[in-house]
Amino acid sequence: MTVDCEKVGLEFFETAPTLHKASVEIAATPDQVFAAFHDAEAWTTWAMPITGVDWTSDFPLEVGSTRTVHMRGGLTGYEEFIAYEHGTRMAFRFNEVSKEGVEAFAEDYQVTDLGNGKSQVDWTMAMKSGGEKTGIKAKFGDTVMSFMVKRMLKKFGKLVESDFATAEVAA
Repeated sequence: MTVDCEKVGLEFFETAPTLHKASVEIAATPDQVFAAFHDAEAWTTWAMPITGVDWTSDFPLEVGSTRTVHMRGGLTGYEEFIAYEHGTRMAFRFNEVSKEGVEAFAEDYQVTDLGNGKSQVDWTMAMKSGGEKTGIKAKFGDTVMSFMVKRMLKKFGKLVESDFATAEVAA
């Protein structure tokens, strides 16, 4: 069984009810950062909820490319890329999920070449969940999620620096 998600566009990163943002400077070029993005196994190393990634479109990636992401708790997300510029930007949304509760979900990774073999990665996670979020429980959940997003991106930076800093990748 799959559940349809709202097919959001790039505007969702400005209008989503819940946004989490993080930035990290990495001692790696944009090509090396994207080498990590393309590596299905790497996602399971730095993004704690992810247990597997299946590319369902061929490379090179482009707007409309797809992949399936398996997560802890048995949630599977069926993603479609809504922006893709190699070395600069990668954004995707969930088109469907395996469980109810996610109305809309998207992630945006923007990479800035800082020169001298360094890049800045800005990550925005945007979501709209089923049910009303109110009170201290909602605020606590958002605080924890923001912390986790920042922690995961920092872990991504360390992974890129250690495992992908020598990668040679073609667009």
